[in-house]
Amino acid sequence: MSAKAEQKRETHEAILESAAKLLRSKGATGASVADVMKGAGLTVGGFYAHFANKDALVAETLRRTTQVMRTRLFSKLENVPSAERYDEILERYLTRLHRDVVDKGCPLPAVVGDVATSHPALQSELATFVEAYVKELAPHVPDASRARSVALATIAIMYGGLTLARAVGAGPLSDEILAACRSFASAAVRSVSTKKSKTKET
Repeated sequence: MSAKAEQKRETHEAILESAAKLLRSKGATGASVADVMKGAGLTVGGFYAHFANKDALVAETLRRTTQVMRTRLFSKLENVPSAERYDEILERYLTRLHRDVVDKGCPLPAVVGDVATSHPALQSELATFVEAYVKELAPHVPDASRARSVALATIAIMYGGLTLARAVGAGPLSDEILAACRSFASAAVRSVSTKKSKTKET
């Protein structure tokens, strides 16, 4: 790789790193091109040498940040007993640390509202992420016959719970919301599984 190509690659990475932090904390609308480039130590004029427009930047950043989140959630689950993996995933996502360290966590809480109202061009990108999320989560759902449905509901509970916990501010209520979402999701899934098991026995 030539020195010029390497420099362009490094600049591209710097822009994505800056965009990732802003996307997680300010959403797609709040993360302006000017702020992204400033965070990367670059001028706005150099932006279009790397991205066609802001939506292209956000789309690539979403791919990057959501992959990081999925890796964090599903990493080394093989070391966890299979019966405990669903709860482990809930525990990894719905935590105080994830709530408080906004610029390194899941982008969904900051991005979903923006995509629905202001950035419809990103809907397919978000849908792709959700499908990938479901594919990785479904094998760890206790009720295999309803794996996709439960995985979709679980993603909504995790994202919604984290969003609300952040919105009310760190404190007792926020902690309670995180705990309630973990408990509800776990109990709901296991309750359905138990009922189906009893029905088969009778």
